[in-house]
Amino acid sequence: MRKFRLPDETGIFLVLLVVLVTLSFLSPSFGTVDNGLTLLLNGAVIAFLALGQTFVLLTGGIDLSTGANVAMSGVLATVFMRDGVPWPVASLLAVGAGLVLGVINGLVIHYVKVPPFIVTFSTQGIATAVPLIITGANSIPVTQAGFSWIGQGRVAGVPIPVVMLLVVTSAAAWFLSRTRLGVHVYALGGNKPAARLAGVSIPTVTILAYGVSGVCGALGGLIATSRLMVGFPATGLGNELFFSIAAAVVGGVSLFGGTGTVLGAMIGAVLIASVSNGMNVLNVSSYWQSLVIGTIILIGVSFDTYRRGLSGRSLLGALTRVPREAPKKEARAA
Repeated sequence: MRKFRLPDETGIFLVLLVVLVTLSFLSPSFGTVDNGLTLLLNGAVIAFLALGQTFVLLTGGIDLSTGANVAMSGVLATVFMRDGVPWPVASLLAVGAGLVLGVINGLVIHYVKVPPFIVTFSTQGIATAVPLIITGANSIPVTQAGFSWIGQGRVAGVPIPVVMLLVVTSAAAWFLSRTRLGVHVYALGGNKPAARLAGVSIPTVTILAYGVSGVCGALGGLIATSRLMVGFPATGLGNELFFSIAAAVVGGVSLFGGTGTVLGAMIGAVLIASVSNGMNVLNVSSYWQSLVIGTIILIGVSFDTYRRGLSGRSLLGALTRVPREAPKKEARAA
């Protein structure tokens, strides 16, 4: 008889339910449909960043340039539209710029052998500077009204960013679980030397992961800019990076690579968005939000480290028992 096994995301999903019920009890307005849609809409940018971060974390890396990518892609789209480029084409060009940023990260990390933290920290500075240089640190209004559809449009009452997120998330989950290259992403983060020996193309997977993160960051930039209808060079430079890492880690994506799912990361993103939205509804000072989210990250990382530590000790115990038993067998044979 086959044993029933709960999905790995069950724990974080139960935590989310407890948070939602608690916040609904503390504030009746939190549990309304309108606030729910607002919560999902506000969390869409974080969810896109968390999705890209998931790909990178699964390979054992990290991407610190995602928040700056939001600002860069949003400003570039605005500038393209100001210069007469139709908004659909301008949007694609901005996403292409995000892809290029991600590919550069992957290329330098693999071929130059610079640690991901240093590379993405450097490109974060570059991506932050680009919109400031282009705009002179000033905001630029979007000149094409059709662009608002990306961030403000609805389909059957559901915000377009939420629809986009569902489509992209479904495709990403299918890719990671059903394709050979998706399995290679996990293999690279789980054991890089073994993955190389098994025939995994390390450069392809590395560049792919950071490229996906770059595209997700650019999509977040388009959504944020479309909602404001202003190309603002500081968009995405607040807590977005902080929240995206928190969402992925709390959702079960390991900072050490090789473990986690897209579904878990998305549940984590909804949890982070719910906590942030709930604190706003309850009129809690914004200063407390970083404290709460920081605590959530610390607990999530500590649990992941402890869990891996237990696994490592059990393996070490198995290895250390072998030489102790060997002399006994030799003595009996003698």
